Amino acid sequence: MKKCILGVATLMLALAPIASVADANPPIPQARPMKIVLSRQSNVDPVEIMKHLSRECPNVTLTTNPRNSDFMVNAVGWSGAYRFMVIRKGGDTIYATETALLSNSVKDVCRFLNTRAPAGPPPPPPPAQAPPPPQQ
Repeated sequence: MKKCILGVATLMLALAPIASVADANPPIPQARPMKIVLSRQSNVDPVEIMKHLSRECPNVTLTTNPRNSDFMVNAVGWSGAYRFMVIRKGGDTIYATETALLSNSVKDVCRFLNTRAPAGPPPPPPPAQAPPPPQQ
């Protein structure tokens, strides 16, 4: 009887780390594709930003057309002092970060964008309304 209890206890201890590892990595929801445009005041190399974006945030791309973008990013700074600001359409600043490394700034913006953006495709535009009939 003691051997049976000892065997069950050993088995439970052996399987405990496997169960905790399985729970530690829940499935990551697929983020919807997003487009950002850099503001005219940005002085950080867009090639470097895109390089880090493709690693950290493959669902986010840079565009040069502000009308097709989901957000605007103001990226200023130089080595050792980067400041990134995320601006919603309409002009509201909704996030800012300041880091020593460009990769950390991009990572912070990426995490923020993926928590703000709804999953799935963007909502369709509202239907166009017909003009009111002329009054007599």
